Parts: sequence; C-alpha cells; structure tokens
Amino acid sequence: MHLPRSSALARLAVLDETPSTNDALLALPDSAREFTVVATANQTAGRGRLGREWIAPPGQTLAASVLLRPRLPAGESLELSHWGWIPLIAGLALTRSIAALLPTDGTGLKWPNDVLVHGRKVSGILAELLPSGDGLVLGAGINLAIPAEGLPTPTSTSLGLEGATLSGDELADAVLAGWLARFRPLYQEFLHLGGDADGSGIREQVSEACSTLGQRVRGHLPGGDVLSGAAIDIDRSGRLCVKRETDGRVQAVAAGDVTHLRYE
Repeated sequence: MHLPRSSALARLAVLDETPSTNDALLALPDSAREFTVVATANQTAGRGRLGREWIAPPGQTLAASVLLRPRLPAGESLELSHWGWIPLIAGLALTRSIAALLPTDGTGLKWPNDVLVHGRKVSGILAELLPSGDGLVLGAGINLAIPAEGLPTPTSTSLGLEGATLSGDELADAVLAGWLARFRPLYQEFLHLGGDADGSGIREQVSEACSTLGQRVRGHLPGGDVLSGAAIDIDRSGRLCVKRETDGRVQAVAAGDVTHLRYE
C-alpha cells in the first residue's frame, strides 16, 4: 500500500499485514514520538469498541492507528479528566475527511466516535491507553470498498457504496491524509488552551457534527443498565446528555454503546 500524502504528514509505517495496528503501536518503546502512525489494508485481528472484532478481506478496509502523548504548552501532562475529548476530536476530524470524499451531504459523527453516512456506519475509532499511562493510541477502521453483500452488519456501509470516486491506495491515502491533516491542528489547539473544550471551540464543533444529538437513543451502559431517551447535549466533559423517557431527568453518559433508535 502506497500512501505518499499521508507519509508527508506523520511518521508512518505501512504494514502489508498485522493483527492490530493498535497493538503494533502499543508495543513501541516509551521513546516513540507522538503522531507515529501505523496503517494497513489487511488487519487480521482488529478490535472495535466493547470487544467487537473489526476484520474484513484484504484491501477492502483501512486500519490506521496514531500514537498520542497529550502535553500542555509548558510540558506537563493533560489532566485525565480532559482525555475523553481526544477520541471525539479524532472522530470530528475523520468525519470531515470522509465527507470531503463523498459526492453528497449526509456524513455525521455518532457519539462518541463512529462516522455515519446517511445513518450507516462507515468508520469507528478505538482508544486505548499506553501501558505507561502517559499517552494513548487511537485506532480507526474505515470501510473503503466492501460490497453490499460483504458488509458486517445491516447498518454498515463503505465509501465505495456511498459514491467515492477514488479507489484503491488513492482512496486509502486520501482518507488517512485528510484525517491527519484535520486532526493535528484541532488536537494542538485543544492542548494549547489547556484542554478547554469550550475555549478551543471543540465542544461547539463536535456538537455541530454530532448526528446523535436530537435523536431518540438507547444506551447500553457499563454494568448492564439500559438507558432510553432523547440525546440533547454534549457536556463540558464530552459526555452525552440523555433526557430519560422514564422520568424526564437528564443523565450524562460517559461510556457505553449508544444506538440511534430510528435506525433499528
């Protein structure tokens, strides 16, 4: 896989095959530089959120992971309470990268970091902490050219099915380069302002791109609880605020699997 535009934007390793691009980065030494990226078109044991698999035939998807070590301008680590915004920022950047490659509107960010096209999932992001605890790896899986009969779920799609005019390595390079080019400045501005999602404009931008807001949703929460209601806001910590159907109270969701009920 040849990715010249992406190689110009980051320290990039392109692998013919790997079990997991996230694992490849997690295994790097502590001296590895921020924005080191591993990519492949053949990930054989990829992971999605909540332990799901993310596997597709070679050449039909792009798996790419980026190494981050969040530091403030003076060099101190970003407080952990702000780290939840980083996958949202990555999801925002990937939403914009994908939208730029498709002929029609309809691309949105499903909280916390899936990308949907006309309500169907084309990409997802998985965040994992480094063993050292001083950084994280963000792994994205993007459906490039999966045909309709090969999609993993009825609510999935691929860029080819949505009308992308590029194909092969050219499409993979455009998606990855677009993601990196949009993600880095958003991330750096967020850190420059001390992880302030409001001051940096991140909260507003994520909210504008988030197709979950205004939807009836069902959330399967850690511990097994189920929450149903209307998604009304994203709070200062990046949590999804849901007005519960049962009693009208607003509950903030930090983690869990959220479904847009109109797509069931």
